Amino acid sequence: MQLSKNWDEVCYPFIHQTSYLCDFEVTTDELCALIGSAIAATPDTMRDIRQDLEDLQPLAFHINGSIRGRLAVAETDQQWLLSKLQRYRAEVGEREHVFVLPRGTAPVPQLHQARSAAKKAIRCMVRVEEEGKKKIPYILPRMCNTLCNLFFLMTLAVNQRRGVEEVPFISKSYGTSEA
Repeated sequence: MQLSKNWDEVCYPFIHQTSYLCDFEVTTDELCALIGSAIAATPDTMRDIRQDLEDLQPLAFHINGSIRGRLAVAETDQQWLLSKLQRYRAEVGEREHVFVLPRGTAPVPQLHQARSAAKKAIRCMVRVEEEGKKKIPYILPRMCNTLCNLFFLMTLAVNQRRGVEEVPFISKSYGTSEA
C-alpha cells in the first residue's frame, strides 16, 4: 500500500509503515486526545485535576515523537509525574490497593481510557524494541507506566470527591489459591 500523492488523502506520512513505531505514534496520539477529552469533562469544582491534566497533555505528544525524532522528555518530567502520583496517592489512601471496575461519570471514563492507551503505548514500545531497528530510551516506558498509574489514581480521586463508592472486582482467575 502506498501513500496518495494528494496530501488531502494522507492523514499521517508514516501511516502505511508496518513497524510498530507507527502503532506507538498512533497510540500516543490517541492518548493525547483522551487527555484532552478528560480536560473538557473535568468540572470546575476540580480545577486542580484539570490543571494537572492540562500540564500533562503536552507530555503525551513529547513522548509520541521521542522515538522517531529527538528525545523530548527528561528526568525532570518523570520526577514531576512521580510527584503528582504521590499527591493523588496521599489523597486516595488505601483505596489505591483495590482492583475496581472502571466506572464513574466524566472525566472518569476518559481517564480510564487514557490509562489503557498508556498501556498500549508500552506494549508498542516492547514491539518496537523487539523489531531491533530502534532503541527505546528507558525514560519512555517509565513515563508511560507512571501515566497509567496516575490516571488510575485520578479516577479514584474524582470518584472519592463525589462520594462514589468504587465497585471492587474479585477475579475468578487470580487470587488466593486453595490447597
